[in-house]
Amino acid sequence: MRSLILALLPTLLALAAAPASAQKYDSTSPVCKTNYRWGGEDTDCGYTSIAQCQASASGLAAICINNPYYAGPPIDRQPRASGRRPRPAY
Repeated sequence: MRSLILALLPTLLALAAAPASAQKYDSTSPVCKTNYRWGGEDTDCGYTSIAQCQASASGLAAICINNPYYAGPPIDRQPRASGRRPRPAY
């Protein structure tokens, strides 16, 4: 059993050291365009609407999709001026 583990150890270490693939989609824009080219494809997630993406993709081998990783617009929180509530007027 020990010899089997020692024999498999280099393979396990090589698999553990392999780089992880990067996320394909950016989470800050709601629409992504995938361009299909000879030898591969690339994805650009810099569009705010499907219409804007389709205008950019016109005449190209490309497709526009809703970004599955879009996080939504940032939440604007208005901080209070102080930590106390104002006193009611009597």
